[in-house]
Amino acid sequence: MFKQRLPVFAAALWWGSLTAIGFLVVPLLFANLETPTMAGRMAAKLFAAQTWVSLGCGFLLLVMSRPRDSQESPPWSPTVMMALLAGMLLALLAEFAVAPRIVGRENLALWHSVGSGMYLLQWLCAGVVLWKSSARPAPAPG
Repeated sequence: MFKQRLPVFAAALWWGSLTAIGFLVVPLLFANLETPTMAGRMAAKLFAAQTWVSLGCGFLLLVMSRPRDSQESPPWSPTVMMALLAGMLLALLAEFAVAPRIVGRENLALWHSVGSGMYLLQWLCAGVVLWKSSARPAPAPG
């Protein structure tokens, strides 16, 4: 039972942490800290931490998705696996390709828009994984 529920917890942590950081905490930083620079520095640290949470949850989900033997079918559809891998890739790209450009204030409007879009896509990918991993299997006929 634990192994069946662990993927749901990992997916919930991934989606929930993305939701809390991106849609609650970071906007509150910009609304309440003295300067946008202070809020931006703190937001960058939070987004970096979120990257590692995303990758940790994604890795755990990948490990849990492996069939135990060659006769067993994978527990999730290819769509879920694509969403999982895409979400992990988006986290890596945001952290190592986009964030340095935002922090360096290199074409800030463009890179902030790209980073925001990638964050939203990662949030959607995590949502798909959570939705599908928490679905109950259909009862066997008969």
